[in-house]
Amino acid sequence: MQYIQVTFSFKLIQEYQQDLLISELAEIGFNTFEDTENGFSAFIDFDSYSKENLTGSLLQFEGEFGYNYTVTEIAAENWNEEWEKNFEPLIIDETCYVRATFHPVQPQYKYEIVIDPKMAFGTGHHQTTTMMMQYILESDVAGKNILDMGCGTAILAILAAKKGAIDLVAIDNDEVCYLSAKENAALNNITNITALCGGKEVIPAEQYDMILANINRNILLDQIPVYASVLKSGGEIFFSGFYEAPDLQMIKDACAEFGINYLNHKKIGEWVASRFEKV
Repeated sequence: MQYIQVTFSFKLIQEYQQDLLISELAEIGFNTFEDTENGFSAFIDFDSYSKENLTGSLLQFEGEFGYNYTVTEIAAENWNEEWEKNFEPLIIDETCYVRATFHPVQPQYKYEIVIDPKMAFGTGHHQTTTMMMQYILESDVAGKNILDMGCGTAILAILAAKKGAIDLVAIDNDEVCYLSAKENAALNNITNITALCGGKEVIPAEQYDMILANINRNILLDQIPVYASVLKSGGEIFFSGFYEAPDLQMIKDACAEFGINYLNHKKIGEWVASRFEKV
């Protein structure tokens, strides 16, 4: 499979402005982002790329900050080589150690996760994934049935499984993510994750104790009614992939229609993760 890499460089940009740009790119299908010395690179599979969509998304930032960008076609194996050069192990709350297969084992950490992203979003380095992992580390997931929507590499489901969740369903509409989820579960010797390729239509008609959804605001708003139908009374939902204003209030309002109440949220930069509970 081929991919498109769009590399942005900035002379002067605020962190929140870069986050807004990344969010807009995610809306049009870019699913992996990598920091560079002068900005970042965004990746999208070749068939999903549209020059018109990219140009249209960038129009709203005209006059906000200066930038240059280049567009490059790359093969998957070349991207993986670049990722291996730049990927550093990650430690979450001094408890969870995220590494690639070529990094050394660190047995002093309670939870170790091995991730080979294969172009799938979610190595834990992005703020939204970090906050979702923090929520999982803080929560009692032992013995619970969990749905992981927009699973990417399945890093969240894998962490929940290592903490004792008994049955997990990990769903992503990107086939690369679906395959990555299966491979990463195997890398971590996790056998109780069922990976599915698709969107809300493939969610099994079961009842879940917990839902993890790290996607983006518009998809979350579209899928909340389905989440409400499969979440047990007293069950929790953890959302991320959006900003504090105006996104969080929109999520709160949509959830309130289904008796799903806001409890609290975390924030890193402009990104937010939030915790809700169904009455």
